[in-house]
Amino acid sequence: MFDFYLRHEYWFAATQLALAMLGMGATLRLRDFIAVIQQPRALVYGLGIQVVLVPLYAWAVITLMLPTAGVAVGLALVAAIPGGTMSNVFTFLARGHVALSIALTAVTSFLCLVTTPIVLSLLISQHVPGNLDMPAGKIAIEITLILMLPLVLGMVVLELFPGVAARFSKLCIRASIFVILLIIIGASGAGRISLDQFSHRDIMIVLTFIIGLATFSWFAPRWLGLNPADSTAVNIEVTFRNGNLGLLIKASLFPAVVGVLDPIGDKVLFTVLLYGALVFPIAATQVYLHGKRNKATSHR
Repeated sequence: MFDFYLRHEYWFAATQLALAMLGMGATLRLRDFIAVIQQPRALVYGLGIQVVLVPLYAWAVITLMLPTAGVAVGLALVAAIPGGTMSNVFTFLARGHVALSIALTAVTSFLCLVTTPIVLSLLISQHVPGNLDMPAGKIAIEITLILMLPLVLGMVVLELFPGVAARFSKLCIRASIFVILLIIIGASGAGRISLDQFSHRDIMIVLTFIIGLATFSWFAPRWLGLNPADSTAVNIEVTFRNGNLGLLIKASLFPAVVGVLDPIGDKVLFTVLLYGALVFPIAATQVYLHGKRNKATSHR
């Protein structure tokens, strides 16, 4: 059973990502972005934080804390991928600017066609085996076919079948969650995820990374003069990463091979999954703090 997972790890990740993007696409309309485009200041600042400041922050953490190769690659991968689809839900719960959150998710997903291979090449070239070539072209193709195409198809479903789009979206998101559970079970059962391979220092580095990311993305939008609702969207969007895409790229860079140990690839996988687990309590805190602040602002 677990050998089956190892042989098809890439397709588990690809299926999970495609389902998540289908679900998100079925909630989007082109008109949702009109207001954001008409006043693009918050969008531009949010993109700048995502595309420039997040990779710089990851570089600083990797340089200063000197994690092991697998953790360094994992952190670089988390920084290189766009915001995740759950950021839109948490922005809504926090009374933030949902349209801006959706726009940031969609635009950074398009931009990552170019930025993800570049960021990975700049941040982790010294931490990967010398015989590993960064498959930038392959990653770009995968992002197009497995991330962007399902997103567009989901939008088409909403446009043509609005009566069933909400149910379709929920079904896709739930299916994607089920597949990621299969990934965790398969990876654990095959020995790919083991706390014995992940030291306390590794865990503290990942925790430090996520707390720092959530903190600086809390203050940066305010320093740039964004209003509370826009600041909420940017903060949560930066904190939530598209772990689905991270799993896909990990499976491409470090494919699982039955009977072959891969300590770097295993730590990359564990880092991405650990980040995904830790982000929820951090985001719940953001929802509480932003929600309280935005509620008070809306009553003024």
